[in-house]
Amino acid sequence: MELLINLLINGLATGMLIFLLAAGLTLIFGLMSVLNFAHGGLFVWGAFAAVWMYATTGSFILAILGAVVTGVILGFVTEKLIITPVYGNHVQQILITLGFMLVLTEMIKVVFGPNQLAAKVPPYLAGSWEVGDVILIKYRMFIILIGFVVFGIIQFILKRTKIGLIVRAGVLNKEMVQALGNNIKQVFLFTFIAGAALAALGGALMAPYSGVVYAEMGLEFGILAFIVVVIGGMGSLPGSLMAAILVGLAGSFMAYYVPALSLAVNMILMALVLIFRPQGLFAAKG
Repeated sequence: MELLINLLINGLATGMLIFLLAAGLTLIFGLMSVLNFAHGGLFVWGAFAAVWMYATTGSFILAILGAVVTGVILGFVTEKLIITPVYGNHVQQILITLGFMLVLTEMIKVVFGPNQLAAKVPPYLAGSWEVGDVILIKYRMFIILIGFVVFGIIQFILKRTKIGLIVRAGVLNKEMVQALGNNIKQVFLFTFIAGAALAALGGALMAPYSGVVYAEMGLEFGILAFIVVVIGGMGSLPGSLMAAILVGLAGSFMAYYVPALSLAVNMILMALVLIFRPQGLFAAKG
């Protein structure tokens, strides 16, 4: 029982980190119909920014804030310089964002060096709790909590605020939103920046979880995020949450019981979804 609970917690923690990255992709694709393969680059910049900030200030809170600010800045630059010229053209979006992903990866090496950087868990989140025979690692529980809190905040904004109403209306009919006097370009920019900030937050939380950060991790987790978006359903935030948990749990259990399939299981899941339910497992019924 203790093993199953630990595998469950590990899978949930990993799933929440993937969700933070996938949530941004879901918002960006759902509203803007933009395929942003540079999203993983924003994730890794958030990770490196957090590690550097924590090493400089000793404050984990400032490290998280620094990562989010980094994501906001890079999101603004990416939308204005990279995405704006290719709105409406998915082929060009794929090509230009893949190229920008490589640029972001190489710039990490220029700014922070080519080697891995160690990432530490803050002292107040280090260690574990013992509940009977079960050991609960504090930082993993913290990640799970943050994931659900972020999901709740996003859902509240989308369902209960004016900007959320405009975003949801923009998903259904961009032209009508524009005709009603709302600047759809500003809505696009806001959505893209929010998605970038979520990606950077995910990177900042991933750093202590993995213990090290390296430039190529953006591509690795970016692929996982796209798998989650496909499994959950394009544009479905609850779908992304459920799919991220599914992917995290599948990876956790397979890594323990069938290690040879731990890397392939997510691709297999995505392939099955594309074959039998191409709209995604949790997509809203049209």
